[in-house]
This record gives sequence, C-alpha cells and structure tokens, in this order.
Amino acid sequence: MEPILTYGFPAGSSMGLVAALEWLGKPYRLCRVDMLGEMRDPSYARINARHETPVLITDAGRALTETMAIAGWIEARDSERRISFEPLSPEADRMHQLMAFVNTGFTGAFSPLWVAMEMTKPNPQLQASLREFGAARVIERHDKLEAVIGDHPFLMGERPTLADGILIGVARWLDFHQVADPSRWPKLAALRRRIEADPAVIYATALESGDIGSGTGACAGHIPLADVIERFGD
Repeated sequence: MEPILTYGFPAGSSMGLVAALEWLGKPYRLCRVDMLGEMRDPSYARINARHETPVLITDAGRALTETMAIAGWIEARDSERRISFEPLSPEADRMHQLMAFVNTGFTGAFSPLWVAMEMTKPNPQLQASLREFGAARVIERHDKLEAVIGDHPFLMGERPTLADGILIGVARWLDFHQVADPSRWPKLAALRRRIEADPAVIYATALESGDIGSGTGACAGHIPLADVIERFGD
C-alpha cells in the first residue's frame, strides 16, 4: 500500500512534508485533518495520542508521528537522492543540523503565540505576556537562522531538500502571527519566496484550502480521516 500522510489545516507545519513527498516523486496518499475540530476528537488518539499532526501511516500500516521521524522515513526512501544526500556525508550532516534547528528552537519559539491564541478561557494579561515573550523568541530565532543562510538558492544548494520542506511549513507563521516584517531578514525572505514559488509547495499550500489539485501525479488521492482511524488505529 502507499504511505498516507495526515496533514493539518489551517497553517499546519505538515504542509512542508506534503511538498517533500511531491519532490520525492513516489506514490503516496493524503488525509486532510482539521486541527481545530476533528483532530481534537477522542477518536484521533487512536493514531496519535497527543492529538497532533502530522501522522504518517507507513507502507507497512504503522502510524509514525513527529516531523523529524517522518522526515527520516522519507529520507531513507530517497534512493535517487532528490531531496537528501548520501548517509554520513558532510552534506547530510549539514542538512540534519538545519532540520533539527528548525524543528526545535525555531518552531518552538512560536509556542507561546499559539498558546495565547488558542486559550479557551481568555486571560488578557497572560495572553499579552505570552505574545511579548513569544515575539521576542521568534525574532531571536530568525536572527540565528538568517546568520547561517548561505548564498545558494536553497538551504542546501541549488535544489530544495527536506530542510527546505521542514522550514517552509513553519516560516509562514511569522506572517500568521504578525510578529515582524519578513524584510527584516533579507536572506530568509528571499529563500522563502523561492521555496513558496516551487510547484510542489504551491500544490501543498492549495490543499490546505481544499483545492485538491493534481500536483506531480505522485499523490494517489485523499482518504477520509475516519477511514484512516478505522483501518490503522490501535
């Protein structure tokens, strides 16, 4: 069977993994998940007890969670090295380093902003503090990333890799939370424009709005979440 990636909307970080699967070019399926609704249903715990996206149902029928674990699964199947590099090479090490930074400190910096936005019981004073703290952390992490971006079109050179996919799913949160103008970080802003103009990223972004296009043809279609839970839940 084809692997199935459950991706979240609106503005889920998993958008970058959809783009990565498009770049990989091997058959896969998708499952679109409303993070503000059906992801919070108790039944979702059968595929991820933490009620988060993404979740990859592997070709062996196992549920695999966490972005880095899913990226590792994709990398292991990139036999043509379209979006990765030879294991143990300096390029692979560099890519993993960038992915780890984006998936930890860079992504985590937005957590206070999400908490402030999603509080079920409003607390204006706490929310203001969270937004102030979160904005400062986001800016600091953007400064760090700006400092390590080179002069190539993409993070790892002339073509997008898994590192670019991991980044683009999260980098747009800067605009979503209106932390600062992207032009404050010119290298990162230019990198984002190039990645966002890629057909695979355009396709993955459109999916979030329900525009189920054709992409590269690697996607074999969508599966309803209820079917995924019934077939592959514990």
